Amino acid sequence: MKESAIVMSTEQHYDAIVIGAGVCGIYQIKRLTELGMTATVLELGGDLGGTWYWNRYPGCRYDSESYTYGYFFSQELFNEWHWVEAYSPQPENLRYLNYVADKFDLRRHMQFNVRVGSAHWDEKEDLWRLGLDDGRELSCRFLIMGTGLLSQPTMPNIDGIDDFEGDSYHTYYWPHQEVDLAKRRVAVIGTGATAIQVIGEIADKVGDLKIFQRRANWAAPLNNYKIDDAKMAKLRARYEEIQADCAKSPGGFEHQPDRRGFWEVGREERIKLWDRLYDEPGFGIWLQNFREIFTDEDANAELSEYIADRIRQRVKDPVTAEKLIPKDHGFGVQRVPLETNYYEAYNRDNVQLIDISETPIERVTTTGIKTSEAEYEFDLIIYATGFDAITGAFDHIDIRGTNGQKLKGKWDSGGIQTYLGIFVHGFPNMLMPAGPQSGSASSNYPRGIENGVNWVTALLEYARARDIKRVEAGAEAEREWTEHVVQMYSMMLMRKARSWFTGYNSNVVGHEYGNPRYLVYNGGAPKYVRRIDQVASDGYTGVEMDGERAAAS
Repeated sequence: MKESAIVMSTEQHYDAIVIGAGVCGIYQIKRLTELGMTATVLELGGDLGGTWYWNRYPGCRYDSESYTYGYFFSQELFNEWHWVEAYSPQPENLRYLNYVADKFDLRRHMQFNVRVGSAHWDEKEDLWRLGLDDGRELSCRFLIMGTGLLSQPTMPNIDGIDDFEGDSYHTYYWPHQEVDLAKRRVAVIGTGATAIQVIGEIADKVGDLKIFQRRANWAAPLNNYKIDDAKMAKLRARYEEIQADCAKSPGGFEHQPDRRGFWEVGREERIKLWDRLYDEPGFGIWLQNFREIFTDEDANAELSEYIADRIRQRVKDPVTAEKLIPKDHGFGVQRVPLETNYYEAYNRDNVQLIDISETPIERVTTTGIKTSEAEYEFDLIIYATGFDAITGAFDHIDIRGTNGQKLKGKWDSGGIQTYLGIFVHGFPNMLMPAGPQSGSASSNYPRGIENGVNWVTALLEYARARDIKRVEAGAEAEREWTEHVVQMYSMMLMRKARSWFTGYNSNVVGHEYGNPRYLVYNGGAPKYVRRIDQVASDGYTGVEMDGERAAAS
């Protein structure tokens, strides 16, 4: 793995520009070059990798099985790479993505340290004009958004953050150099998925650790393990089987739901299943469970109480244990964080949980944090305060479509609206392989983006063969798809969750709880793939192209 210097291109116009050099952008540029298109990737970071470039905090790793998170487009690649852990850590993940880029000679198509400030549609020329913060202006026929799901971090709305004189980092911006934690007084703000990884990793390394929790989150054991040569050989032999298993799974994992009816199985048998799943690696306790846990209040309540009892068994202090058990949502109605030694961390003498729903943080001071009850001094404050999920990266670019309409304005005023999670009406030639309301946004991400990228690439190939210069979702197709996505939420307990799946983020105006934003497709990956494949095989129904537009005029 190597850091790249800034890459400046003399090109001004491209057939396609991809924004983002993460998991999606890397595969998308590969497919574009295979078509012989002139294309480039614009990346804000100093190198490729997306989330695995930025997030270097202690404990950062996959919660998907490594071998299902890697790309499936090349069996040769699958055979060459040896995953050393079932759930691979960040440094290894970044090495993998660099290996992919170098193997397929993709880096030369990427520009780093490039911030896209604006992207405006030129109606007269049927192309996009991009303004970059380095002063350059680029244009392209097709603009492909590979900005990722969790790429816009948010800081909490707390007074005095800039006053603190010690070290402080949002986990997304963790330093590239090693941070000395030994004997330091550390605060972690947040107990979401990132914080759960951080806390489990650093509790035995710091001098004192205080965790500021506003609301508890469910978590389940990761149960990670090493992958030796023999295990990797067996995985390689199962390459096609693993692909098929992931393709038929609702979440894009090897985990398949239990097809038995929850209430058709006796209580004793349910407990036996949960005992086994809880002690097995990965998302089994979430995704190999009964389907009713996602839709039936009583079924979910029974499972939630089982998980609560497991937490009580692991946390010695009963008061702390109860504070770590969520009371505002059931287990599995939002993405479940996977943990290693998270609950055991609270059994340590140097770790304290501070419930800021009872004693709110009033401000950050020069020396630490002041709550309504006490003032604490720290050497390091870690902000594990999450992201403006999925649409946040879009909102930070001035994207304007036909008639100067702002994308952020459309989504803020009318709610998230897309067609297939790939198109937005009024924004021609802007394609989102893993956009809001797509199947990619709610599945094992690389499995979802390969579906999205392949579909987008096939559309571009179709358009080039017919000299089509403009593709856009029809207004009615967008309306029908959005209504379908909303309807799918109504069937799921997820609709009640304070989750990034529902666009919740108390640190972003308009994204507070009670203002649901329908960001993901809940029908499962197989159903989504069948739908987009049918659209393509029917000649891209719902997508308006040059001829149709001219005929309509």
